[in-house]
Amino acid sequence: MAQAHNKRESMDTAGTPSPAIDGRHSPAAAAILRGVVRILRQHGFCCVSELVLSTGHRADVVAVGKTGEIWIVEIKSSIEDFRADSKWPAYRDHCDRLLFAVARDFPAPVLPDDAGLIIADRYGGELLREAPEHRLSGARRKAVMLRVVHHAAGRLQALLDPDARS
Repeated sequence: MAQAHNKRESMDTAGTPSPAIDGRHSPAAAAILRGVVRILRQHGFCCVSELVLSTGHRADVVAVGKTGEIWIVEIKSSIEDFRADSKWPAYRDHCDRLLFAVARDFPAPVLPDDAGLIIADRYGGELLREAPEHRLSGARRKAVMLRVVHHAAGRLQALLDPDARS
């Protein structure tokens, strides 16, 4: 089995690609990320992590549903992480629904009511609060979808040929 040589990719114990690991994720955030992807897959979404948006900010998880609906999930591993982050409101311009994902012990009342809420750990998650919908325009949807496709395809290519450079 080929091993990932790219710093941003790793393999889990089953030999399947795990989300990008680039040193910015704490073990707590990585566990939440894993659970988020699992619960979203159960809801019919495909996910990419660490997607750079047109603003230059990185969305923790961008999920695309079977009908083309786009969700962004912002992972918060601690209250300090939430308080230090001021970029997440701009994510609304890149998705149909915005959600936060936190661990069970996170003080959820500090999170905004106008975003969805997922409680997650490394084994899975639970969608506790639906996110209000704010539909993207057609042009913005296309732009985000193209970013998702290029990001996902680039990750797949890196797994297939980790020594290739673009």
